[in-house]
Amino acid sequence: MMTQNALIIFTRVPVPGRTKTRLMPYLTPKQCAKLHCCFLKDIASVCKGRGTDIYVGYSMPGGYSMPDGYSMPGGHSMQGGNYPFVTGAGCGMDALCGIFGKCAGYFPQQGDDLGQKMYHAIESVLERGYKSCVLLGTDVPEVRWEDIQEAFRMLENKDVVFGPTADGGYYLVGMKAARKEVFQKQTYGHGKVLSNTVRSLEAQCLSVGLGKKHCDIDTKEDILAYRERMRLCKFLQKTRTGRYLMQTSRISVIVPIYNEKKTIAKLLKELRKIQAHCEIILVDGGSTDGTLDDIGADFKLLRSKKGRAAQMNLGARESTGDILFFLHCDSELPERPLEQIRCVMKDYRVGCFGIAFHSRDFFMYTCRAISNHRIKDRNVVFGDQGMFIERKLFFEMGMFPELPVMEDYQFSLNLKKRGEKIGITKKRLYTSDRRFPAGTLPKLREMWKMNRLRKKYRDGVDIETIAGMYADVR
Repeated sequence: MMTQNALIIFTRVPVPGRTKTRLMPYLTPKQCAKLHCCFLKDIASVCKGRGTDIYVGYSMPGGYSMPDGYSMPGGHSMQGGNYPFVTGAGCGMDALCGIFGKCAGYFPQQGDDLGQKMYHAIESVLERGYKSCVLLGTDVPEVRWEDIQEAFRMLENKDVVFGPTADGGYYLVGMKAARKEVFQKQTYGHGKVLSNTVRSLEAQCLSVGLGKKHCDIDTKEDILAYRERMRLCKFLQKTRTGRYLMQTSRISVIVPIYNEKKTIAKLLKELRKIQAHCEIILVDGGSTDGTLDDIGADFKLLRSKKGRAAQMNLGARESTGDILFFLHCDSELPERPLEQIRCVMKDYRVGCFGIAFHSRDFFMYTCRAISNHRIKDRNVVFGDQGMFIERKLFFEMGMFPELPVMEDYQFSLNLKKRGEKIGITKKRLYTSDRRFPAGTLPKLREMWKMNRLRKKYRDGVDIETIAGMYADVR
């Protein structure tokens, strides 16, 4: 039984290399198609089962067509075996039909430009006797059913309704009668699409209603902004789009090295486990002990002046990741470290690993407990805890201050002053206890010394004096 209202989902068929191309090369063609499928699945979950007939108006690349048995408006069935469609990889016409199923109808978009295509789609559906029709694009995964419901409600008193996008366009258009004037003399893809259209309609004495504004996703910057909004909205984190965009966030691992002959081989073995899934940058500060001899051509190696801050800053500037992960050379990664990082970053802009030591010494266990508690209690993180941070935030903070020591401590204090909360992973990163000498009393003296040095730094003691008291254990 036909309902009074009809909803048209207007979309490209999600074929790699043919959809969301403005996101390339930030995302691969396959990732673009997968992201588009996520958009469609989120929209389907919002719209299906709401008592409104759903149509899918699709734009299909040449050489592809609808699979057998799916209908078009008017009941025209696409029978026969001469309709090839994309298979595999979870994208293409099979994915489109799999997402929306046997809904009210599928039909190809018709027209020379976007405006003509939207007009013909609305005209075709309204000719079936519906009271009103809303056409919805698929680049705004934050749309909720309430937005569509409000559009139908406004159409009771308005001639045309729009759902505005933050970039000056619109993601939704609805009307009770197909009106060519909505789409005539209009170009798309610029920031005045909606304002120009509304001005033209009002000049023709047509009433216009505007729904809730949303952000579409067309560019890399749109994705970064969506991830920021996810931290404030648990609903977005649970969507397929949100989960996929978090999974695809790029991570750059930046490792400062200097005379690490004893630790570099073990670290490289650890890094090779994740090498295919992230960017890895090693930054040498002038090693003289043969450290560089162990680094193969499969790793990106930069050379910098000595100084952990200068080395990490150079690595950050040369990186491409959305998330920067600063790792010390004497660290041992837990299982699936990239997933741990992404899990934290869905809620925080900066985070770290909790640390552990392989030593069974009671005082090393105490050091572990104090360090991990410091993150939660005082919101302070040190470099050996594997700090990771949103790229944008890192550069907004001015990078690490180039101090001979305490660069991580000062950076952490700066984050705290800014009000940034630090997240912590569930799994621990093992770090070396080489700074701590053997024996109970020597360990206690070293812990006390480090605490006093931080106190001197906070009290304004000259950093070079503090650096002279900070022994290099390599």
